[in-house]
Amino acid sequence: MDRQAVTPTGLTSSAPYSLGIKAGGFLFVSGQVAREAETGRIPDGIEEQTRVSLENVKRVVEAAGSSMDQVVKVTVFLTDMKDFTKMNQVYRTFFSDDLPARSAIGVKELVRPEFIIEIEAIALL
Repeated sequence: MDRQAVTPTGLTSSAPYSLGIKAGGFLFVSGQVAREAETGRIPDGIEEQTRVSLENVKRVVEAAGSSMDQVVKVTVFLTDMKDFTKMNQVYRTFFSDDLPARSAIGVKELVRPEFIIEIEAIALL
């Protein structure tokens, strides 16, 4: 199977993984946290962290030649499930009426204590 790494302009990772992988007609987007691509800033609060995480997902999706309308599955990791409703309010603004399948999982912690959400996705190419 052919596979190709996708790295959008402005997003980088020092960890040993690809931000996205094209394979078999799909794009697999690694978990995106709320680090702003332009500044490296990590915003406070679930609404802003959700927005930045989804903007980072969108960057990977668009760098692969797809769009958020082609996202078929999303997994959301939250360090506090009390943030679920606020996360949903921001999440809804990134997708059309034909919403992707989704899982939301409560986790003890993410890679750094400042991060309170991480979002991964699968999109059609």
